[in-house]
Amino acid sequence: MPLLTREIAQLRSMQKYPSSLYFEGRDALLDVPKVSLVGTRKPSQYTRTLTHRLASTLAKAGIAVVSGGAMGVDAIAHAGASPKNTIAVLPCGIDLKYPAVNKTLLGAIEKEGLLLSQFERGFKATPWSFVVRNELVVALGDVLIVAEAELESGSMRSVAYALEMQKEIFVLPHRIGESGGTNALLQEHKAEAIYDIDRFVQMLLARYGLGASKEEKREHSDDPFLAFCQTTPTYEEAMRLFASRVFEAELGGEILVKEGRVFLA
Repeated sequence: MPLLTREIAQLRSMQKYPSSLYFEGRDALLDVPKVSLVGTRKPSQYTRTLTHRLASTLAKAGIAVVSGGAMGVDAIAHAGASPKNTIAVLPCGIDLKYPAVNKTLLGAIEKEGLLLSQFERGFKATPWSFVVRNELVVALGDVLIVAEAELESGSMRSVAYALEMQKEIFVLPHRIGESGGTNALLQEHKAEAIYDIDRFVQMLLARYGLGASKEEKREHSDDPFLAFCQTTPTYEEAMRLFASRVFEAELGGEILVKEGRVFLA
């Protein structure tokens, strides 16, 4: 169980940078675009289906999925992304593979993906170590996605960390009376709903430049309009500066206009 010695830039957003970070697997995953995906241990069938599809779509777009290795949404997210495209952060020593029900999945992630823990070999999970684990999960992702959560849940503690770190939060939409935590986030305008998974992933790629190759980034930087669109401007801003180009780019499929903003397609 090696000790990670290099600094991870994303972890500077934590209240305190980890004094130790152990890993097993491919630490190269720390260098790729990442999304944190969390939620309840007892998801509905609707949540199970959409979480798996969302994680799979993110992985196919070159975005690694970070979660906490727990039952429910965490395990579905890891499996949907496939072990080679996921990072599991544990609340115990890596050698313990907790929870036992996910031992096979965590073993596959250890071989193909990446296991992380702030705790040394043999350390057993405690109530406070789950909280520590949650902060690390949130810090590693460019954004936080909450698939389903009730108001008084560990997932909502993850939301609190995301708000402190000023990370954007996204949720799956649920019916009234279900997933009270995520519905409250929407009502309070603290999160955005994911209504179309494919469009959502494309929006992430555009808004954060995730998955773009060096050649694509260089091409965009050589084109003032495309470089401007990488900043996700409002439609009005784009029209004011590049009126004729906006129509041409939209018809040509270079950009996507959604909810009053312009994204690279």
